[in-house]
Parts: sequence; structure tokens; C-alpha cells
Amino acid sequence: MPMERDSAEKCGGNHDLMECSGSVPKAQKRKPEKVVHPYSRKAAYLAREEIRLEKKDRQKNEKATRLNSTGEKLLWFQGQLDPTKTVYTRKDACDVIERYLQRFDSELEQIELVNGIKGRQGRLHGARESVIKQTIERERAEYESNGFEIPDIINSKHLKTFREWTGDLKKLPNIKLRKVSKKGLDTKTKEEENKEAGEEEAIGDDDDDDDEDCLEDDAALMSDSD
Repeated sequence: MPMERDSAEKCGGNHDLMECSGSVPKAQKRKPEKVVHPYSRKAAYLAREEIRLEKKDRQKNEKATRLNSTGEKLLWFQGQLDPTKTVYTRKDACDVIERYLQRFDSELEQIELVNGIKGRQGRLHGARESVIKQTIERERAEYESNGFEIPDIINSKHLKTFREWTGDLKKLPNIKLRKVSKKGLDTKTKEEENKEAGEEEAIGDDDDDDDEDCLEDDAALMSDSD
């Protein structure tokens, strides 16, 4: 009996008897991760999956950038709306487009002013200046040929919807777009302009969904990313 008590004391009492007896379970060893052979089918699958995910992320970022750019453009046009107008003619729309094409004029003047300082070596803001000029050249070419895309302010129904837009990118599919060209504008009389506006408004009511597929896809992307 004294010997049993002595061994219990050495083990720190009855509570530690299991530890002294060596019955504590050993930690399980983790199995080393299996190395994927670089020429195996699994390695080929993983490589394809990585490429697919990278492509998906790239497309997602490109669509988000395009959607933001469209939103900024529409907000600019919304800020140009005359609150007293209930309808715009094609000529009115062309006047707004002309102002849009001149939106960088003050910035270009500032760049020219900075670079015109006597004694300055090298041209500052050259990259920015080049991007602006290329953008304006492309937009004007569209405007003077097949047409420049703007919110449909010629159709009174679409104009009302556009006025009520709050800038929410997810609501972009509700904004109807149309292409407006400068071609033939100078040869039309006011009467022809009004007649054309009435005809196009009637057509627009029948074709509300023609130009919205791209915006719907991009807005859906924004919803999925939330």
C-alpha cells in the first residue's frame, strides 16, 4: 500500500495516473500532400482551370470598366438637359453632342499653356494629350458617319425615363440609347425635323429593347458581383 501511494504521489495524484501510465493518445501524423506530376492529366486540368478563371476575371473587369464609362457619359448628358424641354429634335441632340465633343477643350488649353512656357524642355502630359485627341477623333468620326450613341432624348417617353435616372448603374438597362448622326442635318428644314422626330418617337415606342442587350449583360454582371 505505501508503494502504491508513493507512485501516485510521484505521478501527481490520481488525476495524472493516465499520463504516468503512458495512455495519452499520440498526435496523428499528417500525410504529405501528393505532388502533382507536371505532365499528368490533373496538372493539365489545373492549368486549364487557372486560365479559365483568369479570363473570367479579366472579362469581368473589362465589363465593369465599360459600364462605369457608360454611366459617366450618361450622367454628363443628363446634366445638359434643359428642364423646360419636353422633347428634343435631332438638331437639338446634335447640339448637345457638339458640346460633348468639346468637353476636353479647357484641359487641352491648359496642357498647351504649360508646354508653351518659354525655356521649358520636353513636353508635359503628352500621353494624356494623345489619349484625349484620339478619343475625340474617334467620337467625331462616329458622329459624322454612322452616328454617335447617346441616351434617347428625341423620344419623349425615353427622355422622361432618362430624367428620372438616379445614376444607379444597375438601372442602366432602363435607359434607351440611340445613334445620332450629323449626316444630312444641314439640309433639313425645321418642318422636316419635327416630322422626323414624330416618326422616330412612334418607332421608338415599338422597339424599346433594340439597343439594350449589352447594357443588360453588364448590369447583370454588377448584380452578380455584389
